[in-house]
Amino acid sequence: MEITKELEERLLLLNAKYESIGQDLISYLDGLLYCEVTTYWDYIQLDTLLSLQKPKTNFSDEVVFIGYHQITELYFKLALQEFKCLANKKTVDKTEFLLRIKRINRYFEALVHSFSIMVDGMDQKEFLSFRMALLPASGFQSVQYRQIELFSTDLCNLITQTKREELKDVEDIAQLFSFIYWKYGATEEHSGKKTLTLTQFEERYDKELLALAKETQTTNLWQLYVRLNPEDQADAQVMEALKTNDLNANVYWPLAHYKSAVRYLAKTDENIASTGGTNWKKYLPPKFQKRIFYPNLWTQEEKDQWGKGWVEDQILQTIKGA
Repeated sequence: MEITKELEERLLLLNAKYESIGQDLISYLDGLLYCEVTTYWDYIQLDTLLSLQKPKTNFSDEVVFIGYHQITELYFKLALQEFKCLANKKTVDKTEFLLRIKRINRYFEALVHSFSIMVDGMDQKEFLSFRMALLPASGFQSVQYRQIELFSTDLCNLITQTKREELKDVEDIAQLFSFIYWKYGATEEHSGKKTLTLTQFEERYDKELLALAKETQTTNLWQLYVRLNPEDQADAQVMEALKTNDLNANVYWPLAHYKSAVRYLAKTDENIASTGGTNWKKYLPPKFQKRIFYPNLWTQEEKDQWGKGWVEDQILQTIKGA
C-alpha cells in the first residue's frame, strides 16, 4: 500500500496526539490490528436493550407499558444532556441557546405525539389487571423528569400553588424545596398522608435533588436566558422556543398522561386510584397546578387560562369514548 501524503499527515497527527499524553502510537496501532470492527448490534447493545423488558405478569400488553416508559426515560436522558451542555457553558449566545432548546422541544414533541401508544395501545382490562402487580411503583417516581424541571426554571416556580404567595420572598433553597409541588401530588386523596410511592422516592432521591436544586439556581434555563443581551432576550425565536418548552413540559405532557389516566382509570361510577395511590385527578391537570416555568413570558390572561382549553377539547372526548 502506498504511503500517501494524506496518510502520512494522519500518522503525524496521531503520533503528536499520543506523545502529548505520554503514550506510544505503535502500541495503539497494534491494538487496532487485533480489535474487531464495530457492528450495529454491539454498538447499541441490542441484546442487552431487548432483555430489559421484564414483565411482572403474563399479560402481553404489559410489554407495551414497560417499553414505552423505557423509551420515555431515554428521551429524558437526551433532553438532560442538552440542559447540561448549556449549564456547563461559561457564556451562552443566542445561537447556542436556540440550538439546545429546539432539541429539547423536539424530544418532548416526539413523546407527546407518541403517547397514543399508551392511550390507545393497551387493553383496558389487561391494564387494570397487570397494574396491580406494579404497586407501589409509579411514573411519578421518574427522577429524570424532576431533574428536567430543576434545570428549566427557578425553584420558586415549582412550589405548590397554595404556598407560592406565602413563600415568594424566601430565598433559602432547602425551605423552598420542602414545598415543591410533587411532594403534594403523591398523597392519599382522603387522608392527605404521603403514599409509599412518595416516601420511597424521597428516600432514594431527596438529597440528590436538593443538591441539584441548589446547583441549578444559577444555571437553569431561565437564568441563562436573563443573561443574554437584551436584544437576544427580545428575539421572537428565543421567546417562542422558551414558551414552547413551557407548554410541552407543563401542559401537553401532563395532559397526555391525564388523558391516559381518564381512559384507563375513570369509570362512570367510580374513579380508580393510580398505581402509586397518587391523586391523579388533582395532580396531573395543569389548570389545577398552574405550573409555569417562565411566567414573565406569558400574559395574565394566558396564565389564567393555563391548560383549560385542551382539557375541554380532548379529555371530555376520551371520557365519552371510554
